[in-house]
Amino acid sequence: MEAKSVEMFLMTNAKYFPPESIMMVKEKLQKLPDDKAIMLHSLQFKDPTMLLIISILIGGLGIDRFVLGQTGLGVAKLLTCGGLGIWTIVDWFLIMGETRNYNLERLSHIS
Repeated sequence: MEAKSVEMFLMTNAKYFPPESIMMVKEKLQKLPDDKAIMLHSLQFKDPTMLLIISILIGGLGIDRFVLGQTGLGVAKLLTCGGLGIWTIVDWFLIMGETRNYNLERLSHIS
Protein backbone atom coordinates (compact mmCIF):
# COMPACT_ATOMS: atom_id res chain seq x y z
CA MET A 1 0.00 0.00 0.00
CA GLU A 2 1.41 3.39 -0.82
CA ALA A 3 2.44 5.80 1.93
CA LYS A 4 -0.24 8.39 1.17
CA SER A 5 -3.03 5.82 1.47
CA VAL A 6 -1.59 4.51 4.74
CA GLU A 7 -1.44 8.01 6.23
CA MET A 8 -5.00 8.71 5.10
CA PHE A 9 -6.23 5.45 6.62
CA LEU A 10 -4.49 6.20 9.93
CA MET A 11 -5.84 9.75 10.05
CA THR A 12 -9.40 8.51 9.76
CA ASN A 13 -9.15 5.28 11.77
CA ALA A 14 -6.49 5.77 14.47
CA LYS A 15 -9.14 6.07 17.20
CA TYR A 16 -10.12 2.44 16.60
CA PHE A 17 -6.71 1.03 17.61
CA PRO A 18 -4.61 1.08 20.80
CA PRO A 19 -2.30 4.14 20.73
CA GLU A 20 0.78 2.02 21.40
CA SER A 21 0.13 -0.09 18.29
CA ILE A 22 -0.24 2.69 15.71
CA MET A 23 3.35 2.34 14.46
CA MET A 24 2.89 -1.43 14.10
CA VAL A 25 -0.34 -0.86 12.17
CA LYS A 26 1.44 1.63 9.92
CA GLU A 27 4.25 -0.84 9.15
CA LYS A 28 1.77 -3.65 8.50
CA LEU A 29 -0.27 -1.49 6.13
CA GLN A 30 2.82 -0.39 4.20
CA LYS A 31 3.71 -4.06 3.57
CA LEU A 32 0.13 -4.92 2.56
CA PRO A 33 -0.24 -5.91 -1.12
CA ASP A 34 -2.64 -3.81 -3.17
CA ASP A 35 -5.08 -6.69 -3.69
CA LYS A 36 -5.53 -7.03 0.07
CA ALA A 37 -5.71 -3.25 0.54
CA ILE A 38 -9.13 -3.35 -1.13
CA MET A 39 -10.35 -5.68 1.64
CA LEU A 40 -9.19 -3.11 4.19
CA HIS A 41 -11.87 -0.67 3.09
CA SER A 42 -14.62 -3.23 3.63
CA LEU A 43 -13.75 -3.80 7.31
CA GLN A 44 -16.18 -2.38 9.82
CA PHE A 45 -14.37 -1.41 13.00
CA LYS A 46 -16.21 -1.15 16.32
CA ASP A 47 -16.26 2.35 17.79
CA PRO A 48 -14.81 2.36 21.33
CA THR A 49 -16.93 5.34 22.36
CA MET A 50 -20.13 3.64 21.20
CA LEU A 51 -19.21 0.49 23.14
CA LEU A 52 -18.64 2.62 26.25
CA ILE A 53 -22.11 4.11 25.86
CA ILE A 54 -23.61 0.64 25.39
CA SER A 55 -21.69 -0.57 28.44
CA ILE A 56 -22.97 2.29 30.59
CA LEU A 57 -26.59 1.94 29.49
CA ILE A 58 -27.11 -1.83 29.19
CA GLY A 59 -23.75 -3.34 30.09
CA GLY A 60 -25.25 -5.21 33.01
CA LEU A 61 -26.96 -7.46 30.49
CA GLY A 62 -23.67 -8.32 28.80
CA ILE A 63 -24.60 -6.65 25.53
CA ASP A 64 -21.20 -4.94 25.32
CA ARG A 65 -19.43 -8.31 25.42
CA PHE A 66 -21.82 -9.83 22.87
CA VAL A 67 -21.04 -6.98 20.46
CA LEU A 68 -17.32 -7.79 20.74
CA GLY A 69 -18.02 -11.44 19.96
CA GLN A 70 -17.22 -12.58 23.49
CA THR A 71 -20.30 -14.76 23.82
CA GLY A 72 -19.13 -16.68 26.89
CA LEU A 73 -18.40 -13.52 28.84
CA GLY A 74 -21.67 -12.02 27.64
CA VAL A 75 -23.68 -14.97 28.90
CA ALA A 76 -21.80 -14.99 32.22
CA LYS A 77 -22.40 -11.29 32.66
CA LEU A 78 -26.06 -11.68 31.78
CA LEU A 79 -26.62 -14.57 34.22
CA THR A 80 -24.84 -12.80 37.09
CA CYS A 81 -26.53 -9.45 36.44
CA GLY A 82 -23.19 -7.90 35.61
CA GLY A 83 -21.41 -9.63 38.47
CA LEU A 84 -23.89 -8.01 40.87
CA GLY A 85 -22.97 -4.67 39.32
CA ILE A 86 -19.27 -4.89 40.09
CA TRP A 87 -18.31 -6.40 36.73
CA THR A 88 -20.41 -3.76 34.99
CA ILE A 89 -18.55 -0.92 36.69
CA VAL A 90 -15.16 -2.50 35.97
CA ASP A 91 -16.13 -2.86 32.31
CA TRP A 92 -16.78 0.88 32.08
CA PHE A 93 -13.02 1.29 32.42
CA LEU A 94 -11.97 -1.72 30.34
CA ILE A 95 -14.39 -1.84 27.40
CA MET A 96 -12.74 0.84 25.26
CA GLY A 97 -9.39 -0.95 25.43
CA GLU A 98 -11.05 -4.27 24.66
CA THR A 99 -12.73 -2.70 21.63
CA ARG A 100 -9.45 -1.32 20.32
CA ASN A 101 -7.78 -4.71 20.78
CA TYR A 102 -10.69 -6.36 18.95
CA ASN A 103 -10.23 -3.97 16.02
CA LEU A 104 -6.48 -4.61 15.96
CA GLU A 105 -7.13 -8.34 15.86
CA ARG A 106 -9.54 -7.94 12.94
CA LEU A 107 -6.94 -5.89 11.08
CA SER A 108 -4.31 -8.54 11.63
CA HIS A 109 -6.48 -11.16 9.94
CA ILE A 110 -6.22 -9.31 6.62
CA SER A 111 -2.54 -9.93 6.03
